[in-house]
This record gives sequence, C-alpha cells and structure tokens, in this order.
Amino acid sequence: MEIYRRALDGLKEQGMLRTLRRIAGAQGPRVEFDGKNVLLLCSNNYLGLANHPALVEASCEATSRYGVGSGASRLVSGSMDLHFELEERIAAFKSTEAALVFNSGYAANTGILQGLVGPGDVVFSDELNHASIIDGCRLSGARIVVYPHRDTASLEILLKTEMPRRKGHFLIVTDGVFSMDGDAAPLEALAELKERYEALLMVDDAHGTGVLGATGRGTGELFGCLDRIDLHMGTLGKALGSFGAYLAGSRVVVDTLINRSRSFIFSTSLPPGVLAASLAAIDLVDSAEGARRRRALEENRKVFSERLLAGGMDLFGSTSQIVPVMTGEPGPTMQAAERLLDAGIFIQGIRPPTVPAGSCRLRATLMADHQPDELRQAADLILEVLDNRAQ
Repeated sequence: MEIYRRALDGLKEQGMLRTLRRIAGAQGPRVEFDGKNVLLLCSNNYLGLANHPALVEASCEATSRYGVGSGASRLVSGSMDLHFELEERIAAFKSTEAALVFNSGYAANTGILQGLVGPGDVVFSDELNHASIIDGCRLSGARIVVYPHRDTASLEILLKTEMPRRKGHFLIVTDGVFSMDGDAAPLEALAELKERYEALLMVDDAHGTGVLGATGRGTGELFGCLDRIDLHMGTLGKALGSFGAYLAGSRVVVDTLINRSRSFIFSTSLPPGVLAASLAAIDLVDSAEGARRRRALEENRKVFSERLLAGGMDLFGSTSQIVPVMTGEPGPTMQAAERLLDAGIFIQGIRPPTVPAGSCRLRATLMADHQPDELRQAADLILEVLDNRAQ
C-alpha cells in the first residue's frame, strides 16, 4: 500500500490530486455544498430535467409497477417492455431503423467500437475525442489513425494514405460537441469524406442530444446532416436528465452489437425507473416546454460567454453550453476554483491527463434554469479571481 500512498502524495504536490465533492439535495442551478448554497456551474443537467416533476413521476410509477431492478442482462431475462419502448422511441427520435440502450456513455462507446470493428479495420479518430472513444478504439484491436482536431483536410490525406492497403472497414469517429473545449465537429465535411471514401461515420453526441438543432436532435440536426450519420451515440444522463446511453442506427448494426458488444452482453440491464424517466425526458424535449428550455439555455450561453470574452478570456472557441476558461497550469487553476467555491461559485478546474499539459481550464457548464443575472455575476467573479491570480 505504501507505493500507492507515495503516488497520491506526489499527485498532491503537483496539484493533480482528485477528490470527491459531496452535494446535498437535487441537481439544480443552485445546490447545497458543505452547508452553503452555491451556484452550480459544473453539472451536465443542461435542460434542468434531472429533478423535473415529469421524470420523477414517471420513474416512481415504473418502479411501483415493475420493481427496482431488471434482474439480469438483456440476453438472459433482463429485457423488459420498457427497454424496447425506449429503444423504439430513440430510433424514432434519431430517424433510424433501430436503437440499443447501454448502461453508460463509457459502456456505449467501448462496446460499440469493440463490437463493430477489429483487426483489419481502420478507425480515424479526432485527437480530442472523449476518453471512452479512445479506450473503445484500443479495445477493438483495429488500427487507430488520429487526425488533428477538426482538421478535415488532414483527415482526407490520411484516408487517401490508407486506401491502397485497405482490407476492411474505415470508420470515422468524432465527438459532436467536444466535452472539454465546447466546440462542435465539422459534421457536414465529415459526412462528405465518409461518403467519398466509403467509411462509416460515428458521432458521440453526448453533449448535443436534446440541446442542439431546431428540435433537439443534436449536432447532426444543427448542421443539416442527421441522416448522413451511420452511428448515433448519445447519453440519457446529460440534457435528458436520466441515466444510460444509446446507439441509434441500422437494424443490422444493432443486431450485430447485440451479438458482439461485450459491455452490452455482460451487464445487468438498466432498471425500470431509469427507462421510464428517459422516455419522459424525450417527450419533454419534443414539447413546447423543451423548445423553451433550449432557447433559455442558448440565451444563458450568450450572456455568460460574451461577458467572459469581453473580459479578455480565452474560451477555446466554444460555441455551446460548455464554456471553458483558459488558466494554464494545474496549481493556479485549482486555487482559482477553490477561491470561486469560497465565493459561492462551484466550477471545476480541469487538469492533465483530461486536457493537454499547459491547457488547464475552469470548465463551466450552463443550465436552462440558471438566471442570466447570476451568470453575469459569476462571469465577473471569474474575471476578478483570474485577474488577481495573475498579479
């Protein structure tokens, strides 16, 4: 055990030690932390649905009717009515033939990639893709070609280079909205490349689903190419306020994953209450209330981002509800986060290995039910803390 203790001590000295934060009560725009009411700027509850009465009611009713647990994995006896209802609803939501529910975003990305590609195939992956995509690529055994962030010209050169020795599938995989920078993938250009080189296109739309596009279908809808994406991955635990993840695509792809995806095959399935809450969340996204919440979130994004940009902050080109503020090194980043928490702003500092060395940041995530005035005040306080830190 001593070797682990020394390693932890080393992380602490470098300002890299991670610890758990304890929140009391529900996930809302403000939460109770250490007995103090603070503004929550580090939750993925973008539309404010995690404690929405409609989701709570749906979850309680399903739990009362079906029980707490599903009892088994999907291929044993854990496929209940609600699993099929949710998958049908997701497929309709994404305009695909079928969908498959996974237990988390990590389980989905690792299971999709491991289940669909392998030795002899080539995966082209954006250099800033989520860790779950990176791990899924490694688990697949496919050859991995990393292309510079959002650089479709470089990606095409790499596709051309691989063509003469091609033996199997080409798969291009990208985040829809990049979780640490808040910028979006150039999906229209990626769709053109996948068609030109007969590749599959997989989009992890964890941070776009429910939020982006005229009807909340995500990044593909935003860029007008929803029907050109082969593999739609998304989560149910961010904007949709519930838990779990999904893959939406063709029937043959879903059937292949049912037979080959290890994270799907060897996991007890999601419980009924979670499934019912997810169904209620999609209904909300499709409602007038959902449209109103998306508009409020976009207004909040503008208020907060414009205030920080006017103060000279580098926001990494963010165009979404994820707003990172450049800070540089780990120590000062975490000191700034603690000062802000003392002042009533709960925002996380992000350090390597999550982001490259030298690009530490304060990562703010906004909600539809934040109040514009409190976001202006929070932005001003961030500017003040970072200005004082630099002196």
